[in-house]
Amino acid sequence: MRIVFLITRGDDFAGAQLHVRDIANGCRERGYDAIVLAGNDGELGDQCRQLGVPFYVVKHLQRALDPIEDLRALRHVRKWLRRLRPDLVTCHTAKAGLLGRVAARSMGIPVLYTAHGWQFAEEVPPFPRRMYRLFETFGAQLGDGVITVCEQDRQFALRYRGFRDHQVHTVHNAMSDIENELRADASSAPPRFLMVARTAPQKDHPTLLHALTGLTELDWHVDFVGDGPAFDEHVALASELGLADRVTFHGFQRDVIERLSRAQGFLLVTNWEGFPYSTLEGMRAGLPVLASDVGGVSEAIIDGETGFLVPHQDVQAVRDRLRQLIESPDLRASLGKAGRTLFEREFTFDRMMDKTLALYKQAAGSLVSE
Repeated sequence: MRIVFLITRGDDFAGAQLHVRDIANGCRERGYDAIVLAGNDGELGDQCRQLGVPFYVVKHLQRALDPIEDLRALRHVRKWLRRLRPDLVTCHTAKAGLLGRVAARSMGIPVLYTAHGWQFAEEVPPFPRRMYRLFETFGAQLGDGVITVCEQDRQFALRYRGFRDHQVHTVHNAMSDIENELRADASSAPPRFLMVARTAPQKDHPTLLHALTGLTELDWHVDFVGDGPAFDEHVALASELGLADRVTFHGFQRDVIERLSRAQGFLLVTNWEGFPYSTLEGMRAGLPVLASDVGGVSEAIIDGETGFLVPHQDVQAVRDRLRQLIESPDLRASLGKAGRTLFEREFTFDRMMDKTLALYKQAAGSLVSE
């Protein structure tokens, strides 16, 4: 079976890009022909090529709405599909999801869409939320099914006209395990916390920074990994709040696994999510996870058992839970151990790969040739 993966951006490397890289490589390792198409080159392209997964750029495919450029991108998607002749197209992220489904449907090629969080979620500003809801409900009529990365997203989709129960399937994100020596010692002191997230509107660095201002009498440090349009703004805010010597902004880094192994806690303070990979990385490393209770985050983080869930944009709640983690090495260790156990039971890569491939084969149907 030949499977084409289509995603809007290849220069970002967030959850959607990580998912495409891992599933495409998993298909390749299992003997399938997997090819990745993206609107531009970058980190995703580099990593695919290193793994032996073919990667190509689709001209004019971009995140911004532009009718002329979008029509040009649609033409180029069709051009690539004629050239590659896949048995299945699987689309990722909103723009690629819509254009990919239009192109595949017009050519009679089976097509699935994986939603990595909905762009019409309640936390998204009203105008883009309405636009994306229109696109997604239209796109749902064109494809052979939708995969959501958490049950919360599946239930959210079913509340809107255009999505049908039998069309929407949940497959939780998951990831490969790490070596034992890369597991963290959550009880070490003083604690160092790590947040891996783009500095973009989706994430909520300001709430975390304001929460930290009430903890400066304690001994701790927070590392931020990730770049994005608000990077300089967040660095400036940390300085204004008197946190310049207590937090470090590292920008994009490739050694996240090693950084996790040296941390004592993982943070994801955010405005909206689907089912974030980053919290699974924290659990996999054996770290307690403090995260905003949005999207499908609670489907991995059990409040008070594997970490803490805090209300959206609640500075005081973040501060109170962080204080508990800073002051109690034993609490950090017990929460981290429980998170690691849950990761092993529910979120291994083979489990996700088996479920995903079953849906791919079902969608491709009689066209599958292995």
